[in-house]
Order: sequence, then structure tokens, then C-alpha cells
Amino acid sequence: MTSAANPGLPEAGHGERLREARSRAGLSVEQVAGRMRVPVRVVEALEADDWDRLGAPVFVRGQIRSYARALGLAADALLPAGANQPVQPATLQPRTYTSRLQRFAEQASRRLVYAVITAAIAVPVWMVTRQHVEGDARAIATLDVDPASLPGAAPAQSPVPGAAGDRPAAPAHPQRPFVASMTPPIQRAPATPRSAELSLTVSGESWVQVIAPDGTEIEQALLRAGESRRYPAGQVGRVVLGNAGAVEVRRGDEVQDIAPFMRANVARFAVSSDGSLAPLSE
Repeated sequence: MTSAANPGLPEAGHGERLREARSRAGLSVEQVAGRMRVPVRVVEALEADDWDRLGAPVFVRGQIRSYARALGLAADALLPAGANQPVQPATLQPRTYTSRLQRFAEQASRRLVYAVITAAIAVPVWMVTRQHVEGDARAIATLDVDPASLPGAAPAQSPVPGAAGDRPAAPAHPQRPFVASMTPPIQRAPATPRSAELSLTVSGESWVQVIAPDGTEIEQALLRAGESRRYPAGQVGRVVLGNAGAVEVRRGDEVQDIAPFMRANVARFAVSSDGSLAPLSE
């Protein structure tokens, strides 16, 4: 039994060589099996060239070494020439080859399938959402509003028959349906007058810190030339300006004089609820 990948295994007839060595040593099969600490059938398989019963080739060589030691010989004395060569792994040959172009085409096709599936899911959802958002919204009016005063309502009929002709004039625009709502009209807070708005315009690099009336910091930044900031009335409690000479402070459209609040080109001042400036109490 010889393997091309594992050279050095015994050829047919090597078992006879083992029997002759055992006979010269004056030992029986049972005695050799006892010394090898293996079943008798292992020794019989070695001497009968029945290598398949012993397993892989590496186990066969191991049993032959053990057989030689049982006879009092060197471990490799009974091995054929070349049996001690290292085991050479079998060479693996690829069965198929995929070109780089083919792999690229497969990846592109998979991505195309993903894109088609995504579009098939996303497009219907987008269309339904668009119809819901852009659909004709019905006009909603509170019960205390005269529908005739709303845009698109039909003009009131003349109380005197024939005053506007035998037939009432058609409205310029078709009347839209109204849905009565029990929700009271939304009371909007009056807009903050622009005259109370605080604005900062920087003509040179300046460090700015803006604090709210409750003490929380609104902004702390280094502003570059040309930048500006606007704060609604009541939002700012106090302001600190570095390089204050390069900062123009306005209350609405009116430029404020911050010279009284400057020390070493740093201005510190408080802002009242109406937007006026005042010295900052330490």
C-alpha cells in the first residue's frame, strides 16, 4: 500500500519481512501483541499486509515502529526506505474560476435587485403620503363666522326681486364646502415690536457672551467681522462684549451708546424687558 501524497508506506509483501523478523526473535504473535499493547488482530494485519484495517498511513507507520521496538530493534529498522520523509499535503486545484468582470457583474445585479425592491416599496408609500398632504383640504370655520365673508363664498342675494336681473348672477368662484368646528378661534400672542429687538453687528473680531434673564447662557462665541446676532425683546438679561469698540449695539433701528458700560474695551450691561440698556450690577 503506497500513497503518492505519503511516500514510504510498505509495498505488498512487506508483512512477510515482519514475520521473518519475529521468527528470528523467537516470539509468537501473542507475545508481540502483548509487548505492543495492542490486540492480536493488529499484529496479524501487519503481517498480512492488510493495511486498510489499521487506518490512515500515518497509523500504519506508527504500528510498524511499535512492532520493531517489540522485537528489540530500532524503531525505524523495519520501515521501508523513504518512510521517514515528511508527509506532503495534497495539492488543491480550484475546480472553477470566476473572472473579475463576472464578479463585478454579479455584484451590480444584486445591487440593482435591492434598488428595485426598495423602489417598489417606497414609491407607493410616497404617493399615498403625497395625496394625503396635497389633497384638497376642506375649509373649516367656527360656528360664529359668517360663511359669506369667507373667500370663495357665494355673494348674498339681493333682497329685492329683480334688482339684479331676473336671474341671480353666478359666483365668480364655486363655493367650497364648509365644515363647522367647535374649536374656539386661536388667540395669537401679539407680535413683539421690532423697536425692542436687540441686535449686535461686529466690524472686527469680538468675543460675545449673552445671558438670559434667568441666568442661563444663550450664546458664548467669537464673532468674526461682518457677523451679526438678533435677540427678541425679553430674551436677553445681560451682555458682555470683548473688543466692544468693534461692536454696534442696536435697539430696534436705534444705535445704542455702550461707552458708559465699557472698561478696558470690555462692555458689560444689563438689558431690561423693554430692551433698554442699564449698568450691570455686580
